[in-house]
Amino acid sequence: MATFSSVSRQHILQALAEYDDRGGDAFLDLYGFAPTPGYELVHEDRGYDVKAVLGVAHRFATGRLATPDAFSSGMANAVAILRKRGFQVTEPAGAVRLAPVKPARAPRAPRAAAPRAARPISSRTTDARDAPPRLCPTCSMTLPSTGVCDYCS
Repeated sequence: MATFSSVSRQHILQALAEYDDRGGDAFLDLYGFAPTPGYELVHEDRGYDVKAVLGVAHRFATGRLATPDAFSSGMANAVAILRKRGFQVTEPAGAVRLAPVKPARAPRAPRAAAPRAARPISSRTTDARDAPPRLCPTCSMTLPSTGVCDYCS
């Protein structure tokens, strides 16, 4: 099952541009998607297939196409991802709007708080490493720690 967390709005826009260039049927055939009845991504007054666009956007994001069987959890997650990225998605008239399915997380084990040592307060605002290197006034080479230029002395 594909995760779509890496899919950004830009990846979806790339998939929409390819959909427009190829045409809807050729786009679906090329990537092996069947039309998804009732669900439509609407962008700039044009309709697009939700699964196909999201699957190809996943390819732009990760290099791997999300195949049609990657949507086994239903359309709720796909619709939620597209809406979260700012797109309008229409649903069938009788569709029940369900919350997207989130995978369950294992509970965390409580951590024992270790006592922290007090940090000494420093009055120095700059560190020696932050200071710019000293340069030789004659040849502009960085001076060694002795302060005497190896080339000019």
